[in-house]
Amino acid sequence: MKKKVIAYLHSHWDREWYREFEVFRLRLIRVFDNVIDLLVNDRIPSFYFDGQVAALLDYLEFRPENEQIIRRLIKEKKLFIGPFYCLIDEFLTDRTCFEKNIEIGLKIAKDFGCEDFIGYFADTFGHSQNASPILKKYGIDKIMVWRGVPDLPSEFVFCGVNTVNLVRGYFMDIFSSPISIEDKAEWLKNNLDKIAEKSSDTLLLPIGADHLGIEKDISEQIENVNKLLEDYEIKLSNPFEYFELVKDNFKIEWNEELRDNSKTFILPGAYSARMKLKQLRAETSYRLEQADKLQKAYSGKYEKTIEYAYKLLLQNQAHDSICGCSTDDVHFENITRYKKIQQIADTIIEELKINDENVFQTIKESGYEFKSTKQLDGFNTIAKSYGFDNNILYNTQRIPVTEDYREIYTLKKFPKNFSMPEITHTNSHLKINNITIEFVRFKDNGDTYNFGPLKDDPGEFAKIQDYKHLENGSIFVKTDFFDVLVNRSENLYNFKITWENNLTNRLWQVKLNLPNVIYETFSEDLDSIIKREFEPEYDMRKHLPQTRGIETKTNFAPMQRYVGAQGVGIITKGLTEYEVRGKSILITLLRSVGVISNPHNPARSTPAGPPIEVPDAQQLGENTAEFSIGFFEAEDYQKYVDEVYPQISL
Repeated sequence: MKKKVIAYLHSHWDREWYREFEVFRLRLIRVFDNVIDLLVNDRIPSFYFDGQVAALLDYLEFRPENEQIIRRLIKEKKLFIGPFYCLIDEFLTDRTCFEKNIEIGLKIAKDFGCEDFIGYFADTFGHSQNASPILKKYGIDKIMVWRGVPDLPSEFVFCGVNTVNLVRGYFMDIFSSPISIEDKAEWLKNNLDKIAEKSSDTLLLPIGADHLGIEKDISEQIENVNKLLEDYEIKLSNPFEYFELVKDNFKIEWNEELRDNSKTFILPGAYSARMKLKQLRAETSYRLEQADKLQKAYSGKYEKTIEYAYKLLLQNQAHDSICGCSTDDVHFENITRYKKIQQIADTIIEELKINDENVFQTIKESGYEFKSTKQLDGFNTIAKSYGFDNNILYNTQRIPVTEDYREIYTLKKFPKNFSMPEITHTNSHLKINNITIEFVRFKDNGDTYNFGPLKDDPGEFAKIQDYKHLENGSIFVKTDFFDVLVNRSENLYNFKITWENNLTNRLWQVKLNLPNVIYETFSEDLDSIIKREFEPEYDMRKHLPQTRGIETKTNFAPMQRYVGAQGVGIITKGLTEYEVRGKSILITLLRSVGVISNPHNPARSTPAGPPIEVPDAQQLGENTAEFSIGFFEAEDYQKYVDEVYPQISL
């Protein structure tokens, strides 16, 4: 009796990656024209469009005449779209954006007539344990995953949601290969044998790859392959039929995140590649969220504008974009999008502030920054510039003239600075209470996907050259690496580090040495706290090089705004990676590399993408990193996060 193989046709669509958005979009037109032609002429039964709608909208901007055909194919359950707007990264995206991605995606997909949805994470670099409950909240009760899955069967329950593991990944382009049907059958047998090891008598087979169209004779090829396969019978269908056939197989439960790299790469270097981009994302998302909060409370007339801004923000959250592993030109466009979003958020806030005194008072008292032509008592001036008074600029009955161009102050209500006699120092470190703080850098022969350490590199530790108390109560520390400014707010020691980076291929970290060996940490993930366990004595440098095709295990992990251990909490402004070594938590300040994928990366020894040079990923020139240190338990973290990211209270 042959085992049944449910195969689905798909194309994994990166809107931008090793080629820029508009370049990929022109390819999208050709690929999707091909798919529609095959569907309309019944050459294929169905097509799964990668769990997202953004690419469909990109297509329709150039092919509006095909919208009704697409709507009909969706209604006939030949074309499946959504539930996401974009295929975003799960660890580098905050909860608000994660939910907006579902809300906007579902709204568009349902408008097109789609009724069936899967939380489709075919290529994201591991999976958050907090993603499943959020999907469940929106009525999505099926998930498909690949990277990060440990030794689990094809079907399991991931944090309460039925989940299918793509055992051999989504990438399967054998039917496009110029080889004989006999060779294709042999290749398929070998791969199906491996899938069968984790499956019941029913297997799931993706057919497709990155940016790949469908062979016009795919049905005939499968028919011919079936004649040669002794143990399997391939049927072209869709993932929903597979879920139905295996509905009784979801018995094993897994209630932790999926970041195991023993089966395939999870590419953890993406947490720190192009750190400037991560910092910009955090600031932009924060500002847009505050603008949305204000307009919902005091106006409601900016809903469409906010949705437009969130679409731009989500486009930057796509896993190749926010992960920093695309071409320089892709990321230049990311920066432009972030600037546009900030312009929208700031304009909404300013217009509301001008038109409603209650809004102005709310902003002032919240600690959120705002602009004024006057310096106000009780507020710190954090920036000065020249421009037009917003009261004039937003007045549609006035045109600003030269005389209106004046000094503008950016103000923020800060808690007063507290003196910091507790901070001591030596020539190598600072000390706060019972923790010491060092600054260190390592050589990096890696790429945007993986840190590539040198086996015997002990690192270079910064030396303190100057230490002085400033008149405002802050402390200035000059090291041979960079300048450090520390002030103390009510609950936190706030660090701002600035330096001119003139070194390539380096990993820069701040090292917090705690009293005891660190076996577990607590960090923020989608607005929730998760606990991670570590082998504190593990050092990836002692496990190099790895066998080809195997990614070296690391003690690096993603974070959003917070990580802590042993009653010490670190809150960052866009720093998204930490490492555990012995008694130390190391926060990545910057990781500079010069290539998307180094085929000789010592941590991976196998390409993870094209070897395209990306000089901007070296992050040369001026750099800034900000983080705060406090002494509190994980369950209290939100209070301290709100001190760094003031929430506009309504």
